[in-house]
Amino acid sequence: MSNKLNQSMSLAKPEANNLSTKQKISVLLGVTGLFILALAVFNTDFPNKSLFLSLSLGLIAIGTILFTNDLYLNKLEGIKNDGIWFKSISSRGILGWITGIVLTGFYIVLYFYPQYLGQASNGETNTGLISLFDPLSYLLSGRPASQWFVYGTLYTLAILIFGYKFMLKYRHNRYEQLRTASVMFFQLGFAFLIPEFMARLNESPDYNLPYYDLKSIWPLNYYLFDGWSINGFLSSGNLGLSLLIFGVLSIFVVSPILTYKYGKRWYCSWVCGCGGLAETAGDSFRQLSSKKLSAWKLERWLIHTVLVFSVIMTTAMIYTYLGKDPSKFWLTRSAFLIGVGIILTLVFSITMIYKRHELGKDALYGAIGYFAVIATLIIMHYTGTTDKIFFIKSSALRSVYGLYIGSLFSGVIGTGFYPILGNRVWCRFGCPMAAILGFQQRMFSKFRITTNGGQCISCGNCSTYCEMGIDVRAYAQKGENIVRSSCVGCGICSAVCPRGVLKLENDSLKGRINSNEILLGNDVDLMDFVNQK
Repeated sequence: MSNKLNQSMSLAKPEANNLSTKQKISVLLGVTGLFILALAVFNTDFPNKSLFLSLSLGLIAIGTILFTNDLYLNKLEGIKNDGIWFKSISSRGILGWITGIVLTGFYIVLYFYPQYLGQASNGETNTGLISLFDPLSYLLSGRPASQWFVYGTLYTLAILIFGYKFMLKYRHNRYEQLRTASVMFFQLGFAFLIPEFMARLNESPDYNLPYYDLKSIWPLNYYLFDGWSINGFLSSGNLGLSLLIFGVLSIFVVSPILTYKYGKRWYCSWVCGCGGLAETAGDSFRQLSSKKLSAWKLERWLIHTVLVFSVIMTTAMIYTYLGKDPSKFWLTRSAFLIGVGIILTLVFSITMIYKRHELGKDALYGAIGYFAVIATLIIMHYTGTTDKIFFIKSSALRSVYGLYIGSLFSGVIGTGFYPILGNRVWCRFGCPMAAILGFQQRMFSKFRITTNGGQCISCGNCSTYCEMGIDVRAYAQKGENIVRSSCVGCGICSAVCPRGVLKLENDSLKGRINSNEILLGNDVDLMDFVNQK
């Protein structure tokens, strides 16, 4: 850490924009690490893959950490405007577009052309970049690397090193420190290491555990109820059955309870790997999220359409491997469809009866989605098709969903377009898990962001840095609580507010949505208003 601490609080950033000597050295180290990976892509025959892999990942990590230390530890704690709209990479400049193109190209190759990364086929050995990661894969799971192992390693490394950067940048805010440490822990343990250890268990004839992220809950983990996944769990004894039960309980018990107590932030900002990458590696691009009304309208249509599609696909998949004869199967196809219909009807009815006044026009959109699912269930029931929906094979529909939603949307666009569309494109427009948690948060969560309109100076920091495209300032100016389905509770709006106007709270449901109680100079009995609180 430098002995000379920059005491300036100027918004104009008086220090020079040029990189310091330490930052230049750090960049050189990081680029060298990336260069080793680039050499591997072009089938360079390294004499010792373990050494060069360690060297590559180590240089990338050390370069990022040293750069971060020099960037933030010579400044006072707190957030100020560091010219983010004047940097090419963070304001859709040339560097931003180049970064977006490189990331998008990497995802396209990863998902659709893994052979160019050296992915082996038909029992052959890996080559290129993937072979460089073989030693680490053998160490963890006892098997050669795949393109997904390479991706998982780089994904985890990005969250860890940029998570460190994030924690230094927001070191004045304990909430940001804790939640960043949380996503780093869950990514390293639950998303990376534990699945690899599960793969090693599969070397035993007693196990056939599916390889998946334990914290990835349906419908984000849309293949949880696929036949191969269910068979893998059930054929792995008590451990497999326990993991399957845990997955089901996570959906129907754990998730609603935690969302009720803490809002969707418990998952989207504290646990989820997609959110973890967005918050850490994507932090520099959060201000690019569109705040336009048209973007909000598109968001509501897209994300709930994906959710409806996911529900239909999962229902169809389970339906295809259930039997018809009630004397042979305790859960028949008809009983399953009726059960799904009853559950959806109960949720829809309770929402319409008790919460319709809080939804406004969204109630109409919800009704459309509900009737679309119910119509599909009725058609499935009366046509009695064994493997088709609307005369299309359910497996084919699932493959289409996995390609266009699971790959193109969440990967290529969701992450590759960080420098162009912001860091939460997938979370905001496509994630079905975010849609379910957002519905729960809007309906019955104790979480809200309270505002103090009397302190707001309309600087706009909160709206600028909201990665979900919420115009936070509009709420703050009126002193209105923020209760939005899309809010992931990241707390950045509060962290960058210079006046302490915004506060993340968990309180009673009463008075949570207070849009009709804003004091705007109209006739209000102030004492009666205070006593009601």
